Amino acid sequence: MDSSPLSACSDEDLLAAFRQGRREAFGLLVRRYEGELYGYLRRYLGDAELADDVFQNTFLQVFTKIRHYQSGRPVRPWLYTIATNQAIDALRRAGRHQAVSLDLERDESSGADLPQLMGFLESRGPSPLEHVQGEERRQLVRAGVERLPDFLRQVVVLAYYQGLPYKEIAEIMDIPVGTVKSRLHAALMRLHEAWAALPAVQET
Repeated sequence: MDSSPLSACSDEDLLAAFRQGRREAFGLLVRRYEGELYGYLRRYLGDAELADDVFQNTFLQVFTKIRHYQSGRPVRPWLYTIATNQAIDALRRAGRHQAVSLDLERDESSGADLPQLMGFLESRGPSPLEHVQGEERRQLVRAGVERLPDFLRQVVVLAYYQGLPYKEIAEIMDIPVGTVKSRLHAALMRLHEAWAALPAVQET
């Protein structure tokens, strides 16, 4: 490990520093991900308090099992995998089903954006979405996504709300990249079909 400031280090270098005994590297990694990963858990769980608990448990797992981390492995998808597994366990313990909340603003620095989702859907033919604007449109999107089966909804959340690339989503969900793409396509088709079946909204 070189002598460069920890704040300038990659996630992978931070974990390497932590394994070498530099505890401050762990705290920096937590702070680096607290907004992004907590936001993901809020969307995934639909419960702020439970998301906070799962976030803490995620980094507890990282802290206690750091020796199991494979040096050089990309940290971001690894953290998402731990967080997702912790979220699933928390829901199972609580006897609850996943209840995704899409009300939070997504991270504007990530690569994907919700308008891409809207553009894809609207390009496939007339639907009520063409006649509604602003908050009403966003509510239709949220309602449609929340009704998707869990395995499709998770892909939409990771791809469009978290902005993760397909390769990272594949690693998080432990499925091939091709399966990520096919699930995303299936999700988008279901959303379009659901919205196309709604009564047309009359323009005023």
